[in-house]
Amino acid sequence: MKIKFLGHSAFLIDDLLIDPFIKDNPICPVKIEDIKCKIICITHDHWDHIGDSFEIAKNNDATLVGVSDTVKKAEEVGIKTEHMNIGGMVKLGDWEIILVPATHSGNPSGFILKKDKTVYHAGDTGLFMDMMLIGGYNIDVALLPIGGRYTMDIEQAVEACKLLKCKKAIPMHYNTWEVIKANPEEFKKKAPCEVIILKPGEEFEV
Repeated sequence: MKIKFLGHSAFLIDDLLIDPFIKDNPICPVKIEDIKCKIICITHDHWDHIGDSFEIAKNNDATLVGVSDTVKKAEEVGIKTEHMNIGGMVKLGDWEIILVPATHSGNPSGFILKKDKTVYHAGDTGLFMDMMLIGGYNIDVALLPIGGRYTMDIEQAVEACKLLKCKKAIPMHYNTWEVIKANPEEFKKKAPCEVIILKPGEEFEV
């Protein structure tokens, strides 16, 4: 399983894309037309997470997955969708996709993504105790926001790692703009698990 960071909260994990904020993302190194995927997961309906999902879905004939209120607009313009809600699970291709809670605005959610490994994408969220239950999925890699202001900051992300008992963590949702500036090396130093810091465009194989 290869996890490629595209900046902000956007990741390409094999053929599954999450929160593809590409065109207007100042730190994203790729172009929309270069992205190949079969599935697109959207954590919530804020503009920097829905991003360019409609265009990418059309380019790839991909299926858009997320909370019903978030994906129904895609369905209305002819995009293939899978409607979900918290606690639900769908199987697409080799993937088992489970929707879990997040604490934010905009119909927030996180995803448990299971194939040969298990990845947790927290979405935009604050720290919440149900992360202890999410940790029961035996998470190999947790993708966690550290930028603060709109999401967890570094200290809260460290606590999230403890609740999740994840084996590895990759920080996200930081340094896109000055208002969410954070030092991932500080997170790496404090976290109770292995931290992999990816620059936009870099990938990690797990």
